[in-house]
Amino acid sequence: MKTRTLLASLAMGAALVAGGAALVPAFAQNASASAPMSQAAWLGIPQIHDTLTAAGYRDITSVERERDRYEVKATNAEGQRVELYVDPHSGEVTKTERKRAERDDDERERRTRK
Repeated sequence: MKTRTLLASLAMGAALVAGGAALVPAFAQNASASAPMSQAAWLGIPQIHDTLTAAGYRDITSVERERDRYEVKATNAEGQRVELYVDPHSGEVTKTERKRAERDDDERERRTRK
């Protein structure tokens, strides 16, 4: 009797393990199809820095990884402080926001008063 119970338990355990092993690839396929491209495929921060420098940006003070992009603080070719949103796979600037416009205007006004 004990042998039958032991064999039945072993057979059931083997069936569960085999069934789980068969399902793992199916779940992995669904997860990769619905998930965005892996962060492992992202360009590195040095590559982003070099790409932006080659595009004419300078004084790059920060490069941060966000959910689906890099956020970069830099100075553009016209000398304006900007925040850039950069595609992590191509290094392309997808959006640019000018920063401290009011501060720049105040500073210019102070210089003209002197």
